[in-house]
Amino acid sequence: MKTVLITGCSSGYGLETARHFHAKGWDVIATMRTPREDILLRSERLRVLALDVTSPASIERAIDAAGPIDVLVNNAGIGLVGAFEATQMPHVRKLFETNTFGVMAMTQSVIPQMRERQSGVIVNVTSSVTLAPMPLAAAYTASKQAIEGFTGSLAHELGHFGIRVKLVEPGYAPTTRFSQNTDVRVEDLIPDSYAAFAEPIFAGFAHPPLVTTEADVADGVWQAANDCSGQLRFPAGPDAVALARAN
Repeated sequence: MKTVLITGCSSGYGLETARHFHAKGWDVIATMRTPREDILLRSERLRVLALDVTSPASIERAIDAAGPIDVLVNNAGIGLVGAFEATQMPHVRKLFETNTFGVMAMTQSVIPQMRERQSGVIVNVTSSVTLAPMPLAAAYTASKQAIEGFTGSLAHELGHFGIRVKLVEPGYAPTTRFSQNTDVRVEDLIPDSYAAFAEPIFAGFAHPPLVTTEADVADGVWQAANDCSGQLRFPAGPDAVALARAN
């Protein structure tokens, strides 16, 4: 029986991924900033821990409480849609603290135990915005693109110790809380001068030809965690798969 620790399990991809691994018979450590045990089945194979990936002390407490883990899934993240010109730099830094530095800090915290055991898997969840340039997502794309480069390089150095490092790249999932998990409203990031440009883009968001579901991403994470082929990238969702093939 294996143990997986998943960040950002309060909703969306993280919540569904926790349910998926548990259904597959794994021990699951579901972490979230504000623990809510009521959203997951009660089970001796499932624990909910508090974790803020932007806090070194919180990371240390969670890793100590978790004990040995076989797979780390870095899923916690915040979204941002809007014109870069209107995006204040403090919020850009906040975006990177979670989406980029939080992933790096969590990864660094589990490497020693995995290196000592000469085994383990780290799965970093990014986005399909890394597969093709998307409008009104410059800062968000940058935060995720950084993890793409980080993961590719890290896979080489940790592979020496028997640790596998993977990327899961979800497509557009309108049923998630992507646009609500930030304290900046989209409306405040579309100045009047950008309105004509943004209108058809948001219309496209409202009627996408292909979409990703939480289950698509959970399955992608499962595949990545269990893959031994050396494959680095796992696009998740039909739209992400289409973008990956086009590239």
